[in-house]
Amino acid sequence: MQEQLIEIRRQLHQIPEIGLEEVKTQKLLLEIIKSITKDYMEIKTWQTGILIFVHGSVPEKTIGWRADIDGLPITEEVDSDFTSIHMGKMHACGHDFHMTIALGLLEQLTIEQPKNNYLFLFQPAEENEAGGMLMYEAGAFGSWLPDEFYGLHVNPDLPVGTIATRVGTLFAATCEVQITLTGKGGHAAFPHNSNDMIVAGMSLVQQVQTIVSRNVNPIEGAVVTFGTFNAGTATNVIAGIAKISGTIRTLTEEMNQLTQLRINEICEGIAKSFNCEVDVFLDQKGYVPVINDKETTEKFMTFMKHTPEVIFKEAEVAMTGEDFGYLLSKVPGTMFWLGVDSPYGLHSAKFEPKEEAIPFAVKNISKFLKALDK
Repeated sequence: MQEQLIEIRRQLHQIPEIGLEEVKTQKLLLEIIKSITKDYMEIKTWQTGILIFVHGSVPEKTIGWRADIDGLPITEEVDSDFTSIHMGKMHACGHDFHMTIALGLLEQLTIEQPKNNYLFLFQPAEENEAGGMLMYEAGAFGSWLPDEFYGLHVNPDLPVGTIATRVGTLFAATCEVQITLTGKGGHAAFPHNSNDMIVAGMSLVQQVQTIVSRNVNPIEGAVVTFGTFNAGTATNVIAGIAKISGTIRTLTEEMNQLTQLRINEICEGIAKSFNCEVDVFLDQKGYVPVINDKETTEKFMTFMKHTPEVIFKEAEVAMTGEDFGYLLSKVPGTMFWLGVDSPYGLHSAKFEPKEEAIPFAVKNISKFLKALDK
């Protein structure tokens, strides 16, 4: 089983695809899923996503497990026999691990027909389009929506054998920010005849930093980071357009909304101050905070604390985002970290998680999911 899982992970690692383009990934997953399908299992697809419903013999509830399946637009820099064959794309966030573990769990939980129902979700577009939200809003779950939902995310900073989580907020709410300032370009020698958008953009970036320092409660926390600032074409030309993009990270949805409001207000002020036009695009999609339900999470934590092979740790809140938060806002459940001990972090071109985390996860998480069936 261990060798099979490692081989599956390597096959998946070679074919990373961007969200809602996971055609090869879906095809490979379906081939593997159909090879272990029993007569009490049903399979359906939604775009590039897959749902597998395992009918229980005397069901009292439906237990859900979610794995995301998309890759990132990153050129891999890891030299291995299974490096990505899709140029400029990589499983740099460990979704190849997530899929492989889910397949292992599916196989383990269907050796015999369970008492309760299980739903396995292979979800597309976690990284770019909040695929969980898209599937929910499209009615993809139908009557298969679980009563409780579980999922994991690999963590390169934790050693193999470690599981970590917490009750309440685990990951932040996020929102992408795109701002375009439009003024009047011109000759560098005649600034009075132009309207310099580099100066306006610099002022905007500085003012936005005051949101965290002066509008956010210090004990709540928030991050506003601009990652790109593009303006100008030559040293002697005043830029008439500036494009700025970044991200908001907050621990509560209320703080995310406040931060978005303040960005809009500051942009309106910049437009008046510099006599320019401003276009603000705030795109949160379904990236609300990942909030772990108290009952399911305490049950999970207690089980893992009493599992000898598991090193359990109480997790700290992280400013990373995850669209599983949207599904957890609809269905109670738990997300947790799985240690994979990589020298390079998530979204790194050199991300190289240790594969021994896969059989460890399948063995110990399947024990927990089976315990839920009693």
